Amino acid sequence: MDTINNTLIGWLRQWGVQPSDLELVHRIVMVVGILLLAWLADWICRRVLVTSIRKITSKTHNRWDDYLFNDKVLNNLCHLVPPVIITTLIPFAFQGETVTLAFIMKLCWVYITIVSVRLVCSFLTSLYTISSEHERLKEHSMKGFYQMLKLIVICVGVIIVISTLIDKDPVTILTGLGASAAILSLVFKDTIMGLVAGVQLSANDMLRPGDWISMPKYGADGSVLEVTLTTVKVQNWDKTISTIPPYALVNDSFQNWRGMRESGGRRVKRSINIDMHTVRFCTPAEMEAFRSEKWMDNFVATGNEEVNLYVFRHYLEQYLRTHPKVSQQMTLMIRQLQPTAEGLPIELYFFSDGTEWIPYERLQAEVFDHLLAVLPKFGLKVFQSPTGLDLQMLKG
Repeated sequence: MDTINNTLIGWLRQWGVQPSDLELVHRIVMVVGILLLAWLADWICRRVLVTSIRKITSKTHNRWDDYLFNDKVLNNLCHLVPPVIITTLIPFAFQGETVTLAFIMKLCWVYITIVSVRLVCSFLTSLYTISSEHERLKEHSMKGFYQMLKLIVICVGVIIVISTLIDKDPVTILTGLGASAAILSLVFKDTIMGLVAGVQLSANDMLRPGDWISMPKYGADGSVLEVTLTTVKVQNWDKTISTIPPYALVNDSFQNWRGMRESGGRRVKRSINIDMHTVRFCTPAEMEAFRSEKWMDNFVATGNEEVNLYVFRHYLEQYLRTHPKVSQQMTLMIRQLQPTAEGLPIELYFFSDGTEWIPYERLQAEVFDHLLAVLPKFGLKVFQSPTGLDLQMLKG
């Protein structure tokens, strides 16, 4: 470098620079030369290095390199080159000017720290994108974990910047922050609780993006969009968005319907009230007509006379067992519930062959439409409270 300085001074003397101005002009030329060199290095990185990396990643079959070397990562990496060059060469331009050199060096180190923090954060974002598409990791909510890493990187960057500006050791600043840990824990209470809750939710596999959850306390009933450090976003079925603190999902109770979806069937548990006055023994003619039906093949007689409700329950069970939209691998039964003043409840308990909402509702309607239509065939009636029309007809 001394050779370059001596050569430059010789050129300046040849160009007619006065000895009194020689030092100032030499310094200006050196600064301009360093800035031009930094700009040239930045231009080469952007035009040559970045372009070459993009071409290489576009030719590979893997997608992780496209995310890892995306535009943000490469641009932040290019932003590091000029300040590194300036920091390395600027001392030669300000020899003897300790105050000015110290000020410029501080600015350069602050800039390098900020760009380094942005580079690490963009790198973590790329890792999150890669992990969210991985077969094993995409089912786990990793966003809160990466957000916490970014927060730690930003905090470290802020401490380094402050220590650079005030000429203090970062350890000294950390010691001072440790003394005010109570205040920091109060400020970052939600973040800390969210991190702990996020780890518990992920470790215990309690919640995944895409899960259908119900939490009436927070008005949430829908699909989980994302899990972050401070909130869990749930898109309800009416397309509204509910936000829940992650620690609330750990401390309070919520219902996760993932097991239902993974089972491949959705439960139907509905009952109909039978008028108990219509429960009677079947006549021989009715039994003879019933025995000609195919659904009576597996009928088990209970005695010489059969109750119409017993035959009806057998019919319903055979009907469900032959229904193409009813799961035959899960629980299926027709049972009586406790009689009430509103009749005798007959409950249908079975599972649909699928978990989609609209086909599920159609199946329920189809089954109960058939149930109501077939009741008179067995001499049964549905119990319903008298209406004004019933009283009017009775009066007439």
